[in-house]
Amino acid sequence: MRFPALAILLLLLPALLSAAEEKQDRPAPPPGFQPTEQVYLAGGTFTMGHEKGGEGCEPHQVTLDPFYMDVHEVTNAQWQAFCESTGRKLPIFWGLERFRCGEEWPEHPVVGVSHGQARAYAAWVGRRLPTEAEWEYAARGGLESKLFDTGDEIGDDEANTKASEIGHSVRVAVYRPNAFGIHDTVGNVREWVWDYYSDTYFLNSPAENPQGPEKSKWRVVKGGGWFSGKGGCNTLHNRNAFIPAWSDFNIGFRCARDAED
Repeated sequence: MRFPALAILLLLLPALLSAAEEKQDRPAPPPGFQPTEQVYLAGGTFTMGHEKGGEGCEPHQVTLDPFYMDVHEVTNAQWQAFCESTGRKLPIFWGLERFRCGEEWPEHPVVGVSHGQARAYAAWVGRRLPTEAEWEYAARGGLESKLFDTGDEIGDDEANTKASEIGHSVRVAVYRPNAFGIHDTVGNVREWVWDYYSDTYFLNSPAENPQGPEKSKWRVVKGGGWFSGKGGCNTLHNRNAFIPAWSDFNIGFRCARDAED
């Protein structure tokens, strides 16, 4: 079967854009720039996934090495500093009050960022995106096999979800942290993680430090957001996937770092 040249280009475009983002020069952060505070997580063995997640989210044991995790999502102010230092364009939603994206809301999580752009920012600050397993371990705060970081129930006033009826993101770290000191994994904005997505990956994934499938058209998004219902979409085990070039008003990110770094 032969494909028209335009169709082939459209299929390859997300990967080409992502590769270009990775290769851009990354000047050092400017003096006085403050990346997000991180917490040290000792790692260990935990149950990833949940029986209520259905196919593709099967519970299984995972063991992680120690690592560091941002306590909240990357903010508009941090993203603006990144763009100004590297000459990048600001997100498509920049300046829109509806999504609290712009310099008028410096402490709100940045949105409208693709997976490749998130990786580029992480490299700029000497970090990386967390793996899906690291994200879920950090988000659980030590609670085993629970739906939320508060247990199996969460109140409308305990996270910024659609049920909270706020209608937009709020400043990072407004809501209480979990037991590990991590904020806003159940609400505010959803988050890119490192892994490619496969709905069968959990059936044969490595037991130690899983990194996700080697390749896929999709990248994993974890956590809940202000536009997500407080039910299944905001549970800690929930998995979603988007093409890497996707930019969304309900998706941001946070960074991680190896412990030995």
